Amino acid sequence: MELQNSSAIVTGAASGLGAETAASLAGRGVKVVGIDLDAGIRKAQQGGTVPDGVRLLAANVTDAEAVDAALQAARDLAPLRTVVNCAGIGPSARILGKTGPHDLGLFRKVIEINLIGTFTVMTRAAAVMAGNDPLDDGVRGVVVNTASVAAFEGQVGQAAYAASKGGVHSMTIAAARDLARAGIRVCTIAPGIVQTPMMDGITQEFREALEANVPFPRRLGLPGEYAGLVQAILANDYLNGETIRLDGALRMPPR
Repeated sequence: MELQNSSAIVTGAASGLGAETAASLAGRGVKVVGIDLDAGIRKAQQGGTVPDGVRLLAANVTDAEAVDAALQAARDLAPLRTVVNCAGIGPSARILGKTGPHDLGLFRKVIEINLIGTFTVMTRAAAVMAGNDPLDDGVRGVVVNTASVAAFEGQVGQAAYAASKGGVHSMTIAAARDLARAGIRVCTIAPGIVQTPMMDGITQEFREALEANVPFPRRLGLPGEYAGLVQAILANDYLNGETIRLDGALRMPPR
């Protein structure tokens, strides 16, 4: 898909995969509006890590009105052609832990943000993209969602996270089929263990243990590799309805 003279929405754009992807798209000349929580945006501003060429707006991905406002901001810049959903959370809790059963409120929160938030942004964006003039192959836009290898091999303590990311994976083909007549492609990336700010606090010993499980290359993934895969999906109009693992052939052990 041609990216010139277009805009994009990237969720979770204040850090990690979202920030790298937003910067990558902006570097290609795309007008990028990034969505993140207010606290995340303030942290990026204070740390001087706001992606170059990216406008950050505070919005919760589960808030349809806030999402609509961000979509309009992107649409005001140029036709909206790209949406990348990176926002998500990953708390850990066992179904039956030392203090009792898994907290239902926590389970709902993970599903609400990771799955329903992704669905909210995708559906609202699709309504905007459907009004675009078609490009080559009749493409009007592309949505890239983010699952996880946990969608396939959830570890101990990942019941809520695995369920939410499994949902993102499962709806990929259905969404691609639903949106085909509008000329909108939908793909999902399922990253393995990626070097993001959440990993900054781990010890070298723990990092080496994580890397030892990756067949090749034996290291953590890089945010730039995720952003590069987004670019590859955008460039290939025959990629549709697919979840692509980005994990160095990792298959997660139970713990």
